[in-house]
Amino acid sequence: MIIKNANVFTEEGKFVKQDIYIKGGQFVKDEAEASADEVIDAEGCFAVPGLTDIHFHGCVGYDFCDGTEEAITKIAEYQASIGVTSIVPATMTLGEDVLKGICETAAVYRKTNKNEKAADLCGINMEGPFLAESKKGAQNSTYLHKPDGGMYDRLNEASDHLIKLVAIAPEVEGAMDFIQAKKGEVVLSTAHTAADYETAMEAFEKGATHVTHLYNAMNPYTHRAPGLIGAAADSGAEVELISDGVHVHPSVVRNTFKLFGEDKVILISDSMMATGLDDGDYSLGGQAVKVVGNLATLADGTIAGSATNLMDCVRTAVLKMHIPLETAIKCAASNPAKSVGIYDKYGSITPGKIANVVLLKKDDLALETVILRGKKLS
Repeated sequence: MIIKNANVFTEEGKFVKQDIYIKGGQFVKDEAEASADEVIDAEGCFAVPGLTDIHFHGCVGYDFCDGTEEAITKIAEYQASIGVTSIVPATMTLGEDVLKGICETAAVYRKTNKNEKAADLCGINMEGPFLAESKKGAQNSTYLHKPDGGMYDRLNEASDHLIKLVAIAPEVEGAMDFIQAKKGEVVLSTAHTAADYETAMEAFEKGATHVTHLYNAMNPYTHRAPGLIGAAADSGAEVELISDGVHVHPSVVRNTFKLFGEDKVILISDSMMATGLDDGDYSLGGQAVKVVGNLATLADGTIAGSATNLMDCVRTAVLKMHIPLETAIKCAASNPAKSVGIYDKYGSITPGKIANVVLLKKDDLALETVILRGKKLS
């Protein structure tokens, strides 16, 4: 396949008008190496790497925590169809036996799935149960658990070592020991926490490097109590950001880039099962959720994930929040792939990597074409 005349997002984070060459499901260097069986004229389009969502729960009526191969299949098909070609879905705070079943199903799916229309399952984001009661958000407090290295090991073994991130509240008993023990083994993400600045800094000094959905389920940043947000900025941590227009005000999104820099921001969707469907009643982690537009809430009004996919989050960031397209793509494709250690295969249009590329119309970023593993999806 050859894609001609596109404005291509490069590894340097710039758009350059050039051709893209593909053979055998991979990007190759030049026309001589490419398969010329199909030529696509991408005049008037941006060509961006397939996005990677490292934090979302479900879509189109399915939740990763359903724990079935059907759920993963439907989720992965939807994500690929909208240009999210590699996925790291998140668990919720549930009992160990349920989490084990979810992990086992994911491992089987990863080994046996041959679906040519599905995004690649690249890992699991373990959001819970090592969280703080005071900032549980939409997590089920019944199953909150002290940080437990043995529990993590059992779940990771059940998943065939698919767990890429673990969320942890630094102030919970045992958190610092867990962080020290698992440093370098998995991405340790501070999350659902009321930690003050000093406690958060200790967590980062001991090995945490990541923040789950910045600003949400944590104390606010103030001039006398900077809390986790200030500690994350001072320590150089990477931060997840939901740019759906609901979770974080546009001004705060813009200023987050000034505070952390585009290399440290990772756009996520945090989407739940209503994404891609109409308004109505759904569930998240076994709790009832009502969805109106792109707002999903529990009965008490707590925001319960989002109803917006990552590609729409990118559009919102660019078209409504005035984040440069180059920055948004970097934060939704390259940065997340780097964060979870899959940048050798995903996250850029580079010879040798898996040929996942999305063509977006220049005027409104509408989806033109998705190429998944070198084959045209739409």
